[in-house]
Amino acid sequence: MNAELSFLRTIQPELEQVELLMRTQVKDREPNLRDAVYHLLGSGGKRLRPALSLLAGKAIGADVDKLVILASAIELVHTASLVHDDLIDGALLRRGTPTLNSKWSSSATVLTGDFLFACSARLAADTNSIPVMKQFADTVSILADGEVKQMFAGPCSIDREDYYKRIHAKTASLFETCSLAAAMLGTEDPEILNNMRQFGYDIGMAFQIIDDVFDFTSDASVLGKPVGNDIRQGLITLPTLCYIETYPQDSLVQTLVTGKCIQDEEMLQQFIHSITNSDAITQSRDEAGRFVNHGIQCLNSVVGIKEKQPLIELADYIVSRET
Repeated sequence: MNAELSFLRTIQPELEQVELLMRTQVKDREPNLRDAVYHLLGSGGKRLRPALSLLAGKAIGADVDKLVILASAIELVHTASLVHDDLIDGALLRRGTPTLNSKWSSSATVLTGDFLFACSARLAADTNSIPVMKQFADTVSILADGEVKQMFAGPCSIDREDYYKRIHAKTASLFETCSLAAAMLGTEDPEILNNMRQFGYDIGMAFQIIDDVFDFTSDASVLGKPVGNDIRQGLITLPTLCYIETYPQDSLVQTLVTGKCIQDEEMLQQFIHSITNSDAITQSRDEAGRFVNHGIQCLNSVVGIKEKQPLIELADYIVSRET
């Protein structure tokens, strides 16, 4: 096991159960659908969300069998959302592997995502916890609502508060549910639940900020889309916001401030290069670090929690990862 993922060591048997349970959902289905789901599940994800659910729930003393079910449901929701995201974005690669929409028609891709959402809902019901089921359903609604809002929002918005709301809906809401729903399976104490929810929220926000940094710093062959793809689509993320705030006199910044997007490809490349080579990248990583530090403070305030260190290591990994 990679040393930086050492926090997975204590839950390796449960993660293997999660893999088996997810694959079982499609075992007797139509062969093409089964192969597609196996392709998606085998595409190299680190399983951070199920790991968070398992670690958070075990720390609270929740039933392990139910945690495995919850972790499987959450990873299937995440996988389904990626299927739809890749189709919407027209991405041909994810983690260096061909996306489903690069192989299949749009209709088949959408139906596969729908199937995964349905499987996840059935698994969430198998926890036999009404509060968990409600939290799960609310989160799926937030994910969908966030995507629709992003689709219909005006392009090139430079409002930082809007950015935080968007990344909560897109990413942090599911991390929030990982830790909160897992804790719900072990306690009804409102203070513990609130702190575990906040921990998930904070590291989820940090996760998306780092992903937004990668949009500028990763290789296009790894991203499966052009570097700076977000700003090309009129989506302003934290690195761009930091650059705008730090260099307000930049002529291209002034274009954005007037509410206009940068359309010219040469100017776009110039702007992306300026952001990538500025302190906006470090500022964004620092902001992610602040979220993680706050999340760890909330975790530390939970009295009597077991096995806290793996959760702290997971949080630290989120801001230190390179991919």
